[in-house]
Formats: sequence, structure tokens, C-alpha cells
Amino acid sequence: MMNTTRKVMSVSMILLLAIAAVFLVSLNMGTMKIPLAEVIKAFNGTGSEQNYTVLVHFRLPRMVIAILIGAGIAVSGAILQSVSRNALADPGILGINSGAGLAVVLYIFYFQGSSFSSGVLSVYMMPFAALFGAFLAAFLIYTLAWKQGVTPIRLVLVGIGINAAFAALIIVFQLMMDPNNFMQATIWLSGSIWGASWEYVYAILPWILLLIPWALYKSQNLNVLNLGDHTATGLGVTVERERRILLFISVALAGACVAVGGGIAFLGLVAPHLARKLVGPRHQGMLPVSALLGSLVLLVADMIGKNLMAPSEIPVGLVVSCLGAPYFIYLLIKD
Repeated sequence: MMNTTRKVMSVSMILLLAIAAVFLVSLNMGTMKIPLAEVIKAFNGTGSEQNYTVLVHFRLPRMVIAILIGAGIAVSGAILQSVSRNALADPGILGINSGAGLAVVLYIFYFQGSSFSSGVLSVYMMPFAALFGAFLAAFLIYTLAWKQGVTPIRLVLVGIGINAAFAALIIVFQLMMDPNNFMQATIWLSGSIWGASWEYVYAILPWILLLIPWALYKSQNLNVLNLGDHTATGLGVTVERERRILLFISVALAGACVAVGGGIAFLGLVAPHLARKLVGPRHQGMLPVSALLGSLVLLVADMIGKNLMAPSEIPVGLVVSCLGAPYFIYLLIKD
């Protein structure tokens, strides 16, 4: 136990240092290069107003968003894999992200031009719309996949079907939007944190600060649930109640992250798998390491996306998909 704890602490420290390093490098990089010395001057008040504006109002919020969303999606995926006992479970693959995305697109479509879809109010309302869509998707997936139990492969196949159906509905409503909303929805659905402001940080921060600690608090119950329903019941765990609570945490995290960052697939699959390889399956260590890995991967993906074809940007969701899709195929073949 002590060796495992030390291992978790060591891995976490390395990941935190890596996140800090990528964070600093990403502050310097972009369409407008800002040397590290100028970054320091901007923050201590001796630099130029232009550098301060670029750093504080554009780069900092999008990097904080990347850290929060990466952690949220990774923990959501880790919970989903454990509760379903399915190594291939991921909010993006199973259609939960698409359900959240459809709800947000409907919200934009029906309330466009009103006070609910413009300004700061829209930023804070979208997570609630996404949450509704995410829960609807989760309900449909488990209902349709249930046949004397839920097998991993059936869950994935039904999830892919739900994902395709919701994606088609999203396209239908997008085509009925005006050109400006259509373009914004397209960029957002591909997984983009471009243009993120501090309002987006404030909108998602309460969800992350509430749900991730709640997941960590439930980590021992996740360990017990992995032993099987009969064993968990024998150890005093109310299986169905705990499963519903954990699914709520997972789906709520996915919905909140989709509302702010759009559709980012495979991150919730890859990060937990890497975390298990690094620190083992115990959720007390695996969940925080998954969160740190998710933050690191999304920060790196954002840095690649904004610099690879500068001044044009590649949505961070597409970069993550390019990195995660081969790993998903590998797991599918392996399992």
C-alpha cells in the first residue's frame, strides 16, 4: 500500500511538472510569439499592454479551460469504464457527448436571438442544456443495450448507433440555422476552445470543483463494484444506488465539458487506460492520475492545434481524435 501511494505521488508530481512546462511553453506560442521574459514583464506590470491583453484575455483562459475539461472528461471516462466494467467505454464513443451536443444545438436553435442564447447568460445556461442531453443519451444507451444484462460489446455497439443518430439530428438542426450560428456550431462540435473567455472558466469551474472531489470520495466504492455485484453487496455496498450516483457524476462531468469545449472524443478512453498502466487499478490513485493525464493531453493537443497550421487553428477535438482513434482500434482488436 505504501509503495503504491509513493508511486501515485511520484507519477502525479511528474505529471504536474509536465503540465506546468507545457503551460509555460503554450503561453509563449501562438500566432503572436511572446518570449518568456516578456510574459514575466506582462504579469508584473512592466510589459506592453498588447502582450498583457493577449496573455490574460486570450491565452490564459483557453489553457485553464483545457486543464479543467481534460480532467473532467478523463474522470468521466474512468468512472464509466469502471461502472460498466467495459474497457472501451468513453463518453464520446458511447454517444453521451453527442446527446449533450444535440441538446446545446437545440438550445441555440430555439433560443437564438433571445437573451437566453446571447452574452454571459448563454455561457452559464449551456451546461444545464448539455446535462439534459447527456442524461437522455445515457438512458437510451443503457435501455437499448439491456438484454439480461449489459455486455461490453453490446454497450459499445448501441452507443455507436446512438452517437450516429444524434449526429444526424445535429446536422439537420445545423442546416436550419443562419450562417453565423451554423459556423459557430460546427467549430464548437468539432471540439474547440478557441475564443474561450474567463466566463467559460467560471461556468465550468463549479461543476469540476463539485464532481471530481465527489468522484474521489466514491473511489473505494468503485473498487468494490469492480469485484462484481454479489461481492459488493456482501461487503455492504448498495450496488444499484452507488451505480446510479456514479453514473450521474460521470454523465454530469461529460455534459458540462461538452457545453464548454464541444465534442472531444477518445480522451475519456485513453487517459484512464494510461493511468491504470502507471499506477494500477485502485481508484484512489487512478482517478487523480487520470485527471492529470487528461489535462496534460488536452493542453498538448491545444498547443499542437493552434501552432501546427498557424495562423489557422485545428480544433483540439480533431487533434485528440487523431491521437486517440488508433488506441481505440488497438483496444477493440485486443478485447
